[in-house]
Amino acid sequence: MKDFTIFTLLLIAFSCAQPSKEEKEEAVVDSLRYENEVHLKNVRQLTWGGNNAEAYWSFDGKRLVFQSDYSAWGVSCDQIFTLDIANVEQGVKPPMVSTGLGRTTCAYFLPGDSLIVYGSTHLADSLCPPTPSRNSGKYVWPIYEGYDIFVSNLSGEIVNQLTNEEGYDAEATVSPNGDRIIFTSTRSGDLELYTMNLDGSEVVQLTDELGYDGGAFFSPDGSKIVWRASRPQTEEEIAEYTELLAQGLVQPTEMELYVANADGSDAKKITSLGNANWAPFFTPDGDKILFSSNHASERGFPFNLFIANLDGSGLEQVTFDETFDSFPMFSPDGKYLVWASNRNNGGTRDTNLFVAEWLD
Repeated sequence: MKDFTIFTLLLIAFSCAQPSKEEKEEAVVDSLRYENEVHLKNVRQLTWGGNNAEAYWSFDGKRLVFQSDYSAWGVSCDQIFTLDIANVEQGVKPPMVSTGLGRTTCAYFLPGDSLIVYGSTHLADSLCPPTPSRNSGKYVWPIYEGYDIFVSNLSGEIVNQLTNEEGYDAEATVSPNGDRIIFTSTRSGDLELYTMNLDGSEVVQLTDELGYDGGAFFSPDGSKIVWRASRPQTEEEIAEYTELLAQGLVQPTEMELYVANADGSDAKKITSLGNANWAPFFTPDGDKILFSSNHASERGFPFNLFIANLDGSGLEQVTFDETFDSFPMFSPDGKYLVWASNRNNGGTRDTNLFVAEWLD
């Protein structure tokens, strides 16, 4: 009788220790989360193949717009797609909202979520522009002169062209206030930040120092901006930067982050970490910056997400991937984070989109 009682108690204890259905489902989802990623919960994969990046939320927080070169979707280089967050299904191609011509980049929803802005080279050439050669051993990004910024509806019909200057115009993002667009342009001869109204009027230059100023975002209240910048200092660095830019190239291996008022005033460098610090985005309270960095790497990788105060203090690592995490963006309500990562790609070079609940 005694042995039966002990066995029964052990059985009950074991049964009570078993995870619930909800706990099992959460464990499966969070198999995509690394152990030290304490700010993330319920990580969910949104794409499965190709290079998918720069996913940005709609104003209502229900959809994402992003760029992808996934050949299985019938594209040869980056085109713009949208995702309904509640209805993502592996193997199903999401709607493409760019023309399918040229190469595109950096799409963003406009207020009302019925229109998007994005950069495209399709007026310069209907074909994908050539990718830069790496024969020099340098890692470079192309700055295609054919890029201009367009407005499109969600059926893929272009309804407005916002820029028509010679040279590169791209990297457009929209203020949460819904009143201004910030973008990068070479119209001055250098890569500088500008703002404009939603219809392309009242263009204002914000930066004027030699170097690459790009990837800018507004704070949640629209009062500040954050961006990445290179600042060549020595004669050798200046010569290399200007020579590459003349070839339509930029070397993004040494970049730091800057914060300023939305009109470009009171600009301050907030990181001095070395290597590449980029893809910054304000936290939902506007008090910190989440960004991607390889500052701790000696070979270029890994890139992980880090968070810091607006003065660069309080640096904390957020993701712990072995290769690449970048392009973070918080949902408008601050509850979710979307980003691009090489995790769970089966050892390929695929970069996919992931979404997670954000924990402070």
